[in-house]
Amino acid sequence: MSQSPEKPKTLMAILLNGVAQLEYDRSKPLSDFQNDYLDNMDRKMDGGIELGESVVDNPDVMQRVKFVSGNLLHAMKADDEAMSAAFCSYIATRMPDLDQVRITDINDEISIELVFDQEYRRQITIPLASLDS
Repeated sequence: MSQSPEKPKTLMAILLNGVAQLEYDRSKPLSDFQNDYLDNMDRKMDGGIELGESVVDNPDVMQRVKFVSGNLLHAMKADDEAMSAAFCSYIATRMPDLDQVRITDINDEISIELVFDQEYRRQITIPLASLDS
């Protein structure tokens, strides 16, 4: 019996300190404008990026995604929804096997973990009133 090909991952999430902040649904196509914007981001990064305390002249996809994840954190902190959405889209489209980006920001110590082996499950809200029953 042959195995069926693995189903493509459709949902990716950005978590900040363990709480989901953004979800990206890969099944919804981007507009031409959005794709052009993401391609332009790549062209800008072709000239090199600053990652941590070093400059990377020719960043690979993993380095680009980490760089964009750092910028995403700044956009989320600034409540810049448009840039947050663009950065999230970049990450999800450039790494289609990525399940989650776990960003930890505690006392200005930042860590970014890219998770490929734990499918994201949407969080649910339980109304407090239902706990009294």
